[in-house]
Formats: sequence, structure tokens, C-alpha cells
Amino acid sequence: MATAIQKITLSSSRDIPFNNLVLSQSNVRRVKAGVSIEELAEDIARRTLLQSLSVRPILDADGAETGMFEIPAGGRRYRALELLVKQKRLAKTAPVPCVVRDPSCDILAEDDSLAENIQRAPLHPLDQFRAFQALRDKGRSEEDIAAAFFTSASIVKQRLRLASVAPTLLNVYAEDGMSLEQLMAFTVTADHARQEQVWQALGNSWSKDPYQIRRMLTEKTVRASDRRAVFVGLDAYEAAAGVVLRDLFQSDDGGWLEDVTLLDRLVAEKLKSEAETIAAEGWKWIEVAVDFPYGHNRDLRRLEGVTAALTDEEQGAIESLNAECAKLEADHAEADELPDDVDQRLGEIETALAAFDNKPVAYAPADIARAGVFVSIGAEGALHVDRGYIRPEDEVSAGEPAPDSDAAITIEPGTMPPAAPVAPRAVITVAGPASEPDEEDDDVIKPLPERLVTELTAERTLALRDKLATTPSVAFQTVLHKFCLDVFARYLASGTAMEISVRSASFPVQAQGLSETPAAKAIAERHKAWEARLPKDRDALWPWLATLTNDEQGALFAHCVSFGVNALYEKADRYGGSVSAHTVDQRLSDADRIAKAVNLDMVQAGWRPTVENYLGRVPKRRILEAVREGAGDRAAELIDHLKKGDMAKEAERLLADTGWLPEPLRVSDTGDATPDGNGADESESEALPEFLAGDEDDGVEDLEEPLALAAE
Repeated sequence: MATAIQKITLSSSRDIPFNNLVLSQSNVRRVKAGVSIEELAEDIARRTLLQSLSVRPILDADGAETGMFEIPAGGRRYRALELLVKQKRLAKTAPVPCVVRDPSCDILAEDDSLAENIQRAPLHPLDQFRAFQALRDKGRSEEDIAAAFFTSASIVKQRLRLASVAPTLLNVYAEDGMSLEQLMAFTVTADHARQEQVWQALGNSWSKDPYQIRRMLTEKTVRASDRRAVFVGLDAYEAAAGVVLRDLFQSDDGGWLEDVTLLDRLVAEKLKSEAETIAAEGWKWIEVAVDFPYGHNRDLRRLEGVTAALTDEEQGAIESLNAECAKLEADHAEADELPDDVDQRLGEIETALAAFDNKPVAYAPADIARAGVFVSIGAEGALHVDRGYIRPEDEVSAGEPAPDSDAAITIEPGTMPPAAPVAPRAVITVAGPASEPDEEDDDVIKPLPERLVTELTAERTLALRDKLATTPSVAFQTVLHKFCLDVFARYLASGTAMEISVRSASFPVQAQGLSETPAAKAIAERHKAWEARLPKDRDALWPWLATLTNDEQGALFAHCVSFGVNALYEKADRYGGSVSAHTVDQRLSDADRIAKAVNLDMVQAGWRPTVENYLGRVPKRRILEAVREGAGDRAAELIDHLKKGDMAKEAERLLADTGWLPEPLRVSDTGDATPDGNGADESESEALPEFLAGDEDDGVEDLEEPLALAAE
């Protein structure tokens, strides 16, 4: 016999006056969570109730209904209505839609309260994003949406940005195939094809960290903090239809400029325009580049100009700024940290004082007619103009009558220096970075590329010069050592790091930005300070030196001596030329001796391994070896499966604060460890170090499309 299907009877619903309702003690919600009562009340006032209250009649002792009803399910809605009544926005007798449960049913009131809260399915975040997008498409503004849902306009913009990700990736997110943080990372770009390409590239990787997604999406862009972007300005770039990628979920330092070709064109155009303006001053030549290599003005003579005098008003402004600065520093001398407004004001004072130091310099018209200017972009993105250089071929010969270049130049306070009437053509040159062979033999670790070793030792030479210049006692001893090699015939004077002519070694091979390193800047500042003190007349130099104290002579001697340091690696001539392998080996050994004596530390000198200066220039085995040495075996294991480009970027992050150095920047055990020279004797026939051995064309593998990334 078939069992009869039980019919379901729904509880009746009716409107009950608000003052006939009370909260039930059977309501299981006791802890406040979610939207506040105030916000819920505002929402009910705006759209009225969307869901009825579940109530039960209150019975008297005889089991008869009293006309009052308790609320086991819907307590928060009741609290919100109660608030509206208190605010006199809702009448006490206002009818409230309720579902009335039979008091005789077997279901407990606590059961109803619990079921209402735990059996409801929360809205998937993607549904919220799409709902916001639907409201936006139907004409609601971001501010209106934010006000309706008690959030901020920035939150609404974030939700709308999430809804704009490629539909295929939204489907993956809907099926729990990616996390919300990963989806947020994809909003950096609006290019759906690129988003899908990156997700596909990460498909076989066990690690898909959001920061790796952002990095892959922006790997072919330029940061807004780049000197080129700052120089051109984001407004000009965007006005030229350039796209700026922004991250609405993390600090992005201004974003990323997507069209690098457009940016470079705008930079070239603005530099050329600036150069043409400067050309009107009458210079013979103008060289323009984004960044000039270190030592680009080595063989040129710098003109001595006349700086415009300060006006009484300017002098008064300087004194006022100095007084204000001194007062602010005195008032906050005991503070652990300066208030933001004070720190900002001190920065403004420093900038204003620096402007007075950069007064215009005037040159004789005859000098301008045979001299030139270097125009580039400074490290902070401002235009950098370096005037007044004369090339050797433009110098006045002995038999040629000298032009009136020493004619008196008078600059009245508050006036601009005179300009020559003729404007020569400007020469604009922008050099790109040098490329290197990109192959790899997976079976063995080959020697480092010789160009890379030369670049690294160029940076080490600068750091060693800077350190030697601040250690006069070692500078004296270094020169004395070379003098002994020269004077006593039993010694061979070749192959020393101190080229004591003083003859300064140039850097024909160097990484971009060498002139911006701390050592280069320190040397330039020190040189400028001494140059300002030296007499202009050559005959007056000797008696002037005699007036210096021993310490001053020692400091000047050390500064001059430091320019003779040559710790460069260079390829030996296999056919008996001027540079042999033995000479290079001895030079590097001698450089190590000096480095130990001055306690040179390339980490303290500011060197850190990056993709540009090392990690992107060596094979994968070299990268893994570096990470293993600097960050440990575990860190190396995390990245050993990566493609070359991603491995180099990960290694840069892992090695950032480890103090790891490649072999050419380390101090070897060769040579004396103490300045007194009592170390062990050195072999004159030491073999070339392993990392310098091998052919020049060392292979470095191609930078491949990343397929997998590692987590730390």
C-alpha cells in the first residue's frame, strides 16, 4: 500500500502593530556582527522591509493568546524598527509584516532562530561585484551606490574594477579556482588577453602569489617613479594617449606607464626642446642624453664662470630662512621624531636655500662660442644642465692669437648673465644598454662573462677609490709601496693596482647609472670642495700647498692618490700585447691588498645584487648558487624550477638584505691583511682565478616567458 505524501502547510502571515511585538529570549543571536543597527535602520527607511519577521503568540497561564507576539527570528530587524520609532520616523502602531508560527507546533523557537541564521547562503563576492556593475550600467553613480550601501566611493570603485576582469577569470574565481587576492592582482591592467595569458602561464605552477601576478602584468612597463616618467610628467604622457596602470588595492607608487615607446619619444622630444632653448645661449655644441656615463667629461676643460651676486633682498631671505631653520631645530631638539608639518617646513627651507646656491653663472662670449653643454635627466627626474666644457680640439693653439676670453664679466645683483648672440645646433644622442650573449650549458657552471666582470670591477674600483681617499695613512703607504717597486731594480713594477702617475683609469665598459652610485657622488663632492680651495694661478699652487697643515696635506694627498686606483679586470692579450694574464692577476691581487687595508665593504658601499647589474646577466646555475650562498638551501629550492627571467627577479628579492656579493666584488685571501706589510709572501706565478678563466663568450640562457613563480 503506497504511503500518502504529507502536505506542507505554511504559517500564516499578517500585519501586526509594532507596539504588540517584543524580542524573544529564544533568539540565538547574542553577539553583534555584520551591519550595524543604525545602518540597517537607514536601509529599512530607504527601501522598507524586504523580509518579514517570524513571530509566535505570547500565551497567558491558561494557554490563551494575549495579543502580544515574541520574535525569535528577526531580532535585528526589530531593533532597527525600534530605532526608527524612537527617532519618530515610524509610528508606534505601524503595521509590521510577520509570519505567525503556531505555538503548538513541535518546532522550538530556538530551532527557528538558529535555522534562519545558519541555513541562509551568504552572497558570493562576485555576485556583489556584478550587482554593483549592474547598478553602474543603469545610471547610478559610484557615490550613489556607496551611499546606498553605507560604504565609500573608493570601495565601490574597487568592486567595479574587480567586475571588469576578464570573464574567463571571473568564472575561475566563481568556481573557487583562484582567491580574491589573486583576482585583485589582475585588476592592475584592463587588457583581458594579457590577464588570460598570465593566468595560463601560471597554470602549471604550484605558486600563484598575487605579487607575482602583478609583476608579470607590469614587467614590460615603466614605474611612474622612473626618472623619465617624472621628467615628462604623467599629465603629458596621458595627454598623448598613454595608459597608466593603477593598483586600487595596494600602494603602487604612482602606477606603471604601459607604453614605453611613447614615453621614450616624449622624453626625447622634451630633451630636444630644452636643448634648443639652451642653444640660444650661443654654445658651440650640446650633447643630450637621458643619462651620461661616468667620466664622460674626463678629457674636457671646465670653464670658470662668474656667479651672479645676491641682491640685498635675497641675502635677507637667506638669513631669515637660516634663522627659521635654527629655531625649528632648537624647538624640537629633544623630540624623537619631528612632527609632519615641521619636517615638511624644514624640507621647504632646504629647497629654498638650495635655489640660492644655484645662481646663474656667466661666461665670456668668446668662451661660449667654443664650449659646450651636457643636457640630461637627473636622478630625481629634473632637467640637469652642465655648462661650460671645452674639447681639446677647441683649445687655442700656441701660435693662434687668444680670443678675448678673459674679458671682464660684470653681473649686477638681480640680473641674468648675458648670452651669446649665435645659437649653434644641438646634438641629441641617446645610447641604449649593451646586450650580451644569452646561452647556457646546463652541465657545467661557466666563468662569468668578461664584460660583466669588467663592469663589476669598475664599480669596485670606484668604491675602493672612495675608501682610500678617506684613509690617508693607507694612501701614503700604497704610494710608498709603488715607489719602492719603481726605485729598487730587484722589483717588477708592472701589475700594480696603484697607477701612480697619477693616471686615472677610464671605464670603457660600465653599467648604466654608475655615476649615481654613492662612491661616485662622494668622490665628485670631495673633488668639488678641493677644487674650490685651490688657487687659480698655477704659480701660486706650490706656496699655497705649503700653507696647509699636515692633516690637510694628507687629506689632499689621499684624494689625489685615490684617482690612481685601477682594480679593473680586463681581457688579457693572447698575442703578447701590453696586458698579459699575469699582469691582470697581479693587479687584482694588489687591489685586494689595498681593499683589506681600508676595510672595503661593497655592501656598505651600496652594492646590492639586482636583475640589471648581475642576476639577469648570468646563467640559472649562477643564480641558484648565489641564492644558496646568500639566503640558504631552502630559498634556492623554492626557485630552482623557475624560468630564467622569473628566477632572477625572485633572487633579487631573496638576496636584497643578505649582504651577498659575487666573486669579483669580494676581497680574496691573496695579499697582506694588515697595513704593515708583514703578511706571507705571494707567488708571482699565481693562476688566474677560476671565475675569470674561460672564453669571453660565456653563455647566458634566453629570457623565456615565465611559466612558474616561487613563493618565499
